[in-house]
Amino acid sequence: KVHFFITAKADSLFHQRIKPVKLRWTQAWRRMNKKGKVEEGAKKRTRKVAKFQKAIVGMTLDDIKKKKAQKPELRQAAKEAAAKEAKARAAQKPKAAAKASTKAAPKAKGQAKVPKGAAAGGGAKKDFKGKK
Repeated sequence: KVHFFITAKADSLFHQRIKPVKLRWTQAWRRMNKKGKVEEGAKKRTRKVAKFQKAIVGMTLDDIKKKKAQKPELRQAAKEAAAKEAKARAAQKPKAAAKASTKAAPKAKGQAKVPKGAAAGGGAKKDFKGKK
């Protein structure tokens, strides 16, 4: 491709692969460093973000608004009630687990105790990286 340059100076710098942005006398440098264009004093305006609420999983937007409108004391009371309910549920779980384990115990008595690794009948345990 043939290039035509205004001056030998521009030609020389182009063939030396020197970027015009690095030369202070070029338009490219002036553009990069915001020189000139004094009349454009106004800054670019930024738009203020408008806040809005979205519904989340398990709650509609109306539910969220109702909850926000409630007095803090009512919200605190509801929170404590939910915590008590969760505690009660957690307390009932161990009781149910204890009942299930007593039923399953007679079956386990008939079998001989076998170590965890040998239960599969695979012999010695192998490491993935080939170490022994």
